[in-house]
Amino acid sequence: AKYISGVLTMYERICDEIQNTIENEGKFPVVLAGDHSTAGGTIAGLKKANPKKRIGVIWVDAHSDIHSPYTSPTGNVHGMPIAASLNEDNIENKIHDLDQETLNYWYQLKNVGGISPKIKHEDIVYVGVRDSEEPEKELLKRKKIKNVSVAEFRKKGLEKIVVETFKHLEKCDLIYISFDVDSMDPKVSQGTGTPVPTGFTDKEMGMFLARLVANPKICCFEMVEVNPTLDKENAMAEAAFEILVRTVNTIQNA
Repeated sequence: AKYISGVLTMYERICDEIQNTIENEGKFPVVLAGDHSTAGGTIAGLKKANPKKRIGVIWVDAHSDIHSPYTSPTGNVHGMPIAASLNEDNIENKIHDLDQETLNYWYQLKNVGGISPKIKHEDIVYVGVRDSEEPEKELLKRKKIKNVSVAEFRKKGLEKIVVETFKHLEKCDLIYISFDVDSMDPKVSQGTGTPVPTGFTDKEMGMFLARLVANPKICCFEMVEVNPTLDKENAMAEAAFEILVRTVNTIQNA
């Protein structure tokens, strides 16, 4: 698990900031981040601020990010925030044995905020996931985690997907949205580290996210993975900013 000690520090800082934003400031947290590993800290903070509430996750991403250090082929911790939040090792599909230092850091990562697990497998809705490794695919299938493909999204239409998503998460008290810009097609999402073909358009995402955040159960919105060093002529940042403006305006007016 690469740079896991530094990621742990960020988890703890983000967790505390999210908790403070909710409890002491009484505000709706909007998180803008680079590396998607931050989402684990965000979820930790939401749970710490709402320990008795059931938190649902709408994960809009090309990747499922449900690896653990046992299963990750790369060791990139930005592929692990969902697993950390679930307290999910996926030992059944492990490809590595871990050294004691990694074990200790992974345990701490899963327990940031003092509550583990923070979410349930059945309280996740993936939207646009289309690039997962075999250990992840097996886990998604075994746990029957819902994934709305790009093709299904377009076939059913935005409104039906929104209705079905909230129906799936109806037992949740609060719902968090994590939006990775690589959920969009590389024609739009050029300035990101891991673009994946056949994704959404920026128009589709702008409409979809604005529609989602109008729901009163939505408690936090996060946008990640804009990489300025890869962003030709600032095109990715501009597309992401348009989506952000529309989303935040909807939140403020909800």
